[in-house]
Amino acid sequence: METRQALFAGSWYPGNPSDCEKTIQEYLKEGEADQVTGKNLFGGIVPHAGWHFSGSIAGNVIHAVSKGDATDTVVLYGMHLHAGSPAYLMAEGAWETPFGPLEIDTEMAQELAGRFEFQLETPKRFTQDNTIELQLPFVKYFFKDAKILPIGAPPADPSLNIARAVAEIAAEKGRRLKVIGSTDLTHYGFNYGFTPKGTGTDALNWVKYENDRRFIDALMAMDPPKVIAEGVENHNACCAGAAASAVETARKLGARKAESVAYATSYDKHPGDSFVGYVGIVFE
Repeated sequence: METRQALFAGSWYPGNPSDCEKTIQEYLKEGEADQVTGKNLFGGIVPHAGWHFSGSIAGNVIHAVSKGDATDTVVLYGMHLHAGSPAYLMAEGAWETPFGPLEIDTEMAQELAGRFEFQLETPKRFTQDNTIELQLPFVKYFFKDAKILPIGAPPADPSLNIARAVAEIAAEKGRRLKVIGSTDLTHYGFNYGFTPKGTGTDALNWVKYENDRRFIDALMAMDPPKVIAEGVENHNACCAGAAASAVETARKLGARKAESVAYATSYDKHPGDSFVGYVGIVFE
């Protein structure tokens, strides 16, 4: 089976299994999602910065989501796309992780590709993008026997049609799904060309308590069109389509409630005039 190379291993996260496992176990001790562990969760939202900045949030959310019912396939929505981008789908092969390859659920992918138009990726021909790859070591570690379905979802209404179809196809084929949406929040500062509130404490507080909050509120309301609109209009998410798609699939699977388990910014680890927000949310 052809395997897609992990491009960010050894830089954005540990590249060998022993270091990767040690780091994951350290994150679990921080227990950011302890209050929801043990519930039967349908999925969640995770950030995708380098693990130093946001790995603890992502790891704890994915650990919590892995509990409960057995899982056949983990659907991962991500990619840095704009409203006019095509949807992306990796439909064959496997994806490398430090713990071994994660196999694509080819049957589901082919069914999905038959219903919608995608930019199809293969293990040898793909777009370099960190949003999904950074979640894969967690998925392989916590969902040891599951396959994956990686989808790039632009911030546009057609992504929600795909998201609903994912749940429908899973039901038709008897797949037990969990769903993960990968997005960071506001990218603020001169490094990102976004400084509507200048610099300093006022800017940081605006991001944390106003701009990021609006996007989080849309996620907590489980309102996919609002999630997309927030990201596009207020620049408070880099992958609003992925987040909205995860909400839509989770709703279709039966989720009725969202719970926020962690929030942070890169400023917490590296203070400066440019920073990014991160949130961890689960759906139950």
